[in-house]
Amino acid sequence: MIRKRTNDRSANRHQRSPLWRHCATLRSLKQIHATLIVKGFTSDPSAVRELIFAAAMVVPGAVGYALKVFDRIPEPDTFTWNTMIRGAAQSLKPRSAVSLYTRMENGASVRPDRFTFPFAIKACTKLGLAPLGFSIHGRVVKFGFESNTNVRNTLIYFHANCGELGIARELFEASGKAEVVAWSALTAGYARRGELGIARELFNEMPVKDLVSWNVMITGYAKRGQMEEARKLFDEAPQRDVVTWNAMIAGYVLGKSNDKAFEMFEEMRLVGEMPDDVTMLSLLSACAELGDLEIGTRMHQLLQQLGEGDLSTLVGNALIDMYAKCGSIERAFEVFCVMKERDVSTWNSAIGGLAFHGHAERSISLFKKMLRLKIPPDEITLVGVLIACSHAGKVKEGRQYFNLMSEEYDIKPNIRHYGCMVDLFGRAGLLKEAFEFVETMEIPPNAIIWRTLLGACRIHGNVELGELANERLLRMRHDESGDYVLLSNLYALKGDWNGAEKVRKSMDDSGIMKGTGYSLIEADDDRALMHYLFNMNSKG
Repeated sequence: MIRKRTNDRSANRHQRSPLWRHCATLRSLKQIHATLIVKGFTSDPSAVRELIFAAAMVVPGAVGYALKVFDRIPEPDTFTWNTMIRGAAQSLKPRSAVSLYTRMENGASVRPDRFTFPFAIKACTKLGLAPLGFSIHGRVVKFGFESNTNVRNTLIYFHANCGELGIARELFEASGKAEVVAWSALTAGYARRGELGIARELFNEMPVKDLVSWNVMITGYAKRGQMEEARKLFDEAPQRDVVTWNAMIAGYVLGKSNDKAFEMFEEMRLVGEMPDDVTMLSLLSACAELGDLEIGTRMHQLLQQLGEGDLSTLVGNALIDMYAKCGSIERAFEVFCVMKERDVSTWNSAIGGLAFHGHAERSISLFKKMLRLKIPPDEITLVGVLIACSHAGKVKEGRQYFNLMSEEYDIKPNIRHYGCMVDLFGRAGLLKEAFEFVETMEIPPNAIIWRTLLGACRIHGNVELGELANERLLRMRHDESGDYVLLSNLYALKGDWNGAEKVRKSMDDSGIMKGTGYSLIEADDDRALMHYLFNMNSKG
């Protein structure tokens, strides 16, 4: 049985003990825990406190294990509660910090103190839980901690981050002006909301500018596309870290100035600053945008040189996306195969990339493997597999997967899913079924849907349905030359030269000029249509 001891002497023993220094991995942590159990040290509150601290604060990814140990303590003291809330707030799953705080407030024998509130508020900020954050602010006032520097600065950051700049400003004006952290938090709030003028005024008035404040302003300008201002501040900054460089690189990529992004990266390496995952994500995005396989491959090689372990999920996903968009689907699939940790986006990139590059059977096979592994697909996954079914002529499977969306995974079909199904029926020559499907759609069909049908009618020589599709297109818009050209070609293929001439005359009467190579359906390998249907990472 673990007894409750809360005196300062026992709490300080944790700081003197070297136990946590030996916990570098979850395995070593478990070994030490086992030793404590065998030797009976789990009856010593200070030993358990040390174990909790190591699991929550020292060992990466061990917060879940810390929670299991914590839940077996009958009456944790305030230090232990705070350690758990802090560790959870700083982890990848900060929601557990909120749950712990709620448990502490509602059922614990101890009450929150000046250390508890900053951790809980930071978790609310990460999660965007404004109502709960306001509630915690009320508790701060009740317990008299609003004047505490750390609590106040955290509240300024929370309110500024959530858009309540008036409250943040009041806290700042009341007693926060002496703290550079408060200046930076308020400046960041205005910059994040696009009020760069006010942010710059605060920045200029700062009695002391730390690196965070410089990064806040550079990032603010970069996100708003004001790269000249960002560069000026970047050049003036007395010191820089990887965040500073990342802000500039990401800003150039966002503004499609990819060459400048790579120039900035070269500068970064020349001064000896090591890139991190954020750097590489921006650069891989630029490679994908440019379709530059050579530079993308060099970035991958650099990652391998710098890497101390396995690829992170985010970087792995970016590599798959980059290789797929640069036309090297085999390399994309190689990255997928070597990744240790995959999320749904990883599977989406591989499934969609294979489908986009004509490997329909492999795409469908990978989707089936995903289902066997009990990984729930999302709406983007289904776009990829429906494209694959369309190109493989698998009408039955396409119908099955379309129905699976709502019946099994509660995914509401969007316009891309409908577009995939229309393309599936159209390619298979099931034109009447395609029209019937469009008539029963739960959302209004757009021009892409009707143009897909019109293209299918041209391929299969169905003039009657082609005229109907064209009529629906013309109701939507009258300035697309490609729509007229498709119908004209349909008449010509059937030998109806009068019909073709009427379409041409209608174009002339409307003042519409034919644009060379404009038609989506007539594009090489239908890639334009596929790109629209599977615009997965940016608009999924």
